[in-house]
Amino acid sequence: MDFYPDQLFHIFNQGNNRRKIFFRHENYRYFLWKMRAYLLPFGDFISWCLMPNHFHWQFYVRQVEIARKILLEHADKTELLRRKQKFGANFRPVNKAASRANRQGGFVTLNEAIGILQNTYTRAINKERGTSGSLFRKGCKAKDGWIDECLTLKRPDGREDHRFMPGSGYAYGCMCYIHENPEKAGLVECATDWEFSSARDYAGLRKGTLCNLELGRQIIEYL
Repeated sequence: MDFYPDQLFHIFNQGNNRRKIFFRHENYRYFLWKMRAYLLPFGDFISWCLMPNHFHWQFYVRQVEIARKILLEHADKTELLRRKQKFGANFRPVNKAASRANRQGGFVTLNEAIGILQNTYTRAINKERGTSGSLFRKGCKAKDGWIDECLTLKRPDGREDHRFMPGSGYAYGCMCYIHENPEKAGLVECATDWEFSSARDYAGLRKGTLCNLELGRQIIEYL
């Protein structure tokens, strides 16, 4: 994937042979923690949706490469928060200092971080289910999320067709597409009924902290 800074991307992938990647409620929650751990150092989530056999992210890239040490420190802090939330007073932090002694230097790209996210999640699921092998299709796909060159067309009655106004193109359409996935798949009657997407956050039904809602609302407000 050819990422570059200050750009919005639609990133998506699915299970091998379209098989499930999420099998129970806790799997979705664990994957969300992985998203926090390995992607937030690179930018901001604008919208997201986790489906039983695939996922969609709308992600604003701020940097495509960061120091490996910074990413690992952020991932460790996120994992510590996850364990505190899950196990309460009985939580135990994982000390990975010894295994990482020779892997602290250099830099990590966003592409590599997505690979780490998928690989660590796959290992956890394989261990939980007693399976082996790759869980995801090889490599994610990504598309640019802005339309820089926009046209303003006039309707027969002289009014502007706002589908072609700056800011009302792919970015907003992509957000709607992501949020409407569960509804179109027949999993729920309304997009906001699906727990594992950012639709509930934008609707004010949940105080989620994963998305940059301010930036997301800028996209919506263009309409």
